[in-house]
Amino acid sequence: MVFFRGVSLISKLRSRVDLHSQLKELIPQEQERLKKLKSEHGKVQLGNITVDMVLGGMRGMTGLLWETSLLDPDEGIRFRGLSIPECQQKLPAAKPGGEPLPEGLLWLLLTGKVPSEKQVDALSKELRSRATVPDHVYKAIDALPITAHPMTQFASGVMALQVQSEFQKAYEKGIHKSKYWEPTYEDSLTLIAQLPAVASYVYRRIYKNDEHIPMDDSLDYGGNFAHMLGFDSPEMQELMRLYVTIHSDHEGGNVSAHTGHLVGSALSDPYLSFAAALNGLAGPLHGLANQVVPGFGHGVLRKTDPRYMCQREFAMKHLPDDPLFKLVSKLFNVVPPILLELGKVKNPWPNVDAHSGVLLNHYGLTEARYYTVLFGVSRAIGICSQLIWDRALGLPLERPKSVTMEWLENHIKKSS
Repeated sequence: MVFFRGVSLISKLRSRVDLHSQLKELIPQEQERLKKLKSEHGKVQLGNITVDMVLGGMRGMTGLLWETSLLDPDEGIRFRGLSIPECQQKLPAAKPGGEPLPEGLLWLLLTGKVPSEKQVDALSKELRSRATVPDHVYKAIDALPITAHPMTQFASGVMALQVQSEFQKAYEKGIHKSKYWEPTYEDSLTLIAQLPAVASYVYRRIYKNDEHIPMDDSLDYGGNFAHMLGFDSPEMQELMRLYVTIHSDHEGGNVSAHTGHLVGSALSDPYLSFAAALNGLAGPLHGLANQVVPGFGHGVLRKTDPRYMCQREFAMKHLPDDPLFKLVSKLFNVVPPILLELGKVKNPWPNVDAHSGVLLNHYGLTEARYYTVLFGVSRAIGICSQLIWDRALGLPLERPKSVTMEWLENHIKKSS
């Protein structure tokens, strides 16, 4: 009897630090919550669709469920209700007063709860156990010209990872739809775990004479990413923890997040979905914009991006005398009033891209053409977290209605 009680206690303790177990407890509650929303409030209107919205990239149109984060035009992003400063304060860090560990944010996005240090340590260990990349992935990247854009090489590597998909195997064996979330979870954690190695391989193939650095089992996710890229200073490791955390998610309407959700809604596995998201991120109006510094304005935000502000605080703490930081600080004070005076700019304030390049450049990562890959590694945490919930909640195939200009003209005539 004592033995069985001991086993039960061990099982309970393990479940407290096991992310999969935590999710398994949460999912039935959230399924009931969604069911109630649909049955009791399914006909409640959320707004009117205008011609401007149809012709303007669906801006301002509410039409997508995204649980992991919410973007407010005035205060910026909130991860499961927490602002970036709150995440910096509450999430476990690698050292006292340090930047939040990305593993902690992954836990938060998936569960809606701030994890303990033990929970983050266990998740960090699990990610390291999944991080070994199959050799065929590197061979697939090597088949490309070394001159191929880093995002092309990175996305190709992600596609090559797809052959290990647990979701695809389970679906082919006839898994019940109520269990879809479990192989999606397995794929998502493995994908997240392996991305830093793939991204680092691309970086060192292009810029460091194809000389590669193995993972360090003693380091966390962000620290290991910096290490495999070739940067071992404690400050660069801290920067990478901050960078990955703040770039991880930005609600569901941006190109990469929406693409991941859209492709995933067809029951494409997380590898296929995230590869598609990366191809959206590679567009110059989305992630590729971070090759150009500084950046001002944002499609949703109407105040200074809080992701900019936390990077500015990092710079003031660690590199106050850096010449590029001083220049960006001057632009922060000078550019917005000029843009406001023009009268044509809705948001003259700096965005996240106005600062990230300065920090990376200071610590030696000077290859701006590569920066979008860093963005891509980060964004996997948000996209994959939501993909798991998409499958857990049984969200349907996305299929909005499209119309022609003739249909719009006829509709306008009938309405007038």
